[in-house]
Amino acid sequence: MSLKIENNLIVGAEIELSPNSSERCDDIELIVIHCISLPAGEYNNNYPKDLFLNKLDLSIHPSFETLKNLKVSSHLLINRDGSFQQFVPFDKCAWHAGQSSFEGKEDCNKFSIGIELEGTVNESFTDKQYTILNEIIGLLRREYPVKNIVGHSEIAVGRKKDPGPYFEWKRIND
Repeated sequence: MSLKIENNLIVGAEIELSPNSSERCDDIELIVIHCISLPAGEYNNNYPKDLFLNKLDLSIHPSFETLKNLKVSSHLLINRDGSFQQFVPFDKCAWHAGQSSFEGKEDCNKFSIGIELEGTVNESFTDKQYTILNEIIGLLRREYPVKNIVGHSEIAVGRKKDPGPYFEWKRIND
């Protein structure tokens, strides 16, 4: 697959713009890898997408009650089959990092791109996810001044655990 970016969106991606974004004021220096599944460990549903679009029906599962009034998004979500969606253009801040810092800079949303992988911290990710993730990282590095790639756990120490111990960093073309 040969990916390209036009107007800060990946051409060919399924695009549904999240209202949970803001203007970007800093250059993109960082890619943050996350993981998500709703409910935890359940895949092939639209619940993460619905969360990013503020359309999640909280009555569907008891665990969703903790998400009440949560306004979050990610630039991209990579599904287990390697398909992906874009929710925020790269020239905007997605609300993925929360309270965070990297190398002394606070609020990583301002200078990062957030990529969610469908999964949990308790199991491996798929070969297809690593393949498309590497293609996307290469594309982002060509288009933006990305200096580092980190896990959410590295910028929100003690607060977040993703992408977790099953994420194979050695498989990332850094």
